[in-house]
Amino acid sequence: MSTLIIIDQPPYGSWEGREALDMAFSLAAFDQPVSLLFCDAGVNWLRKGQDAAKLPQKSIERNLAAAPIFGVEALLADSNACDQYGLAKADLLDHTSITDFGPELIDCFNHVAFAG
Repeated sequence: MSTLIIIDQPPYGSWEGREALDMAFSLAAFDQPVSLLFCDAGVNWLRKGQDAAKLPQKSIERNLAAAPIFGVEALLADSNACDQYGLAKADLLDHTSITDFGPELIDCFNHVAFAG
């Protein structure tokens, strides 16, 4: 049974995305196949070189960089959202795949959860 967790919120300003990330790490810790899809403003989670020093939150870049080590199967970025935010493959964290968010992708998973 595989799970896709979709994050469409920006990385800073609310906790929904961080809770979704915690859920993904928890599922992976129990050997449950899980992937993360970032769409809309959520693709900014995957941006390299984040500096959250001026915010009351820590940068999430390290957490996401460690996702494959903890068993998260894939970090996926919606291609339309990447275009909207001017992100090319080189701008994204390592181990990120750019994909098309649509029914074909959703059908590859047994469970789909939206952050927020």
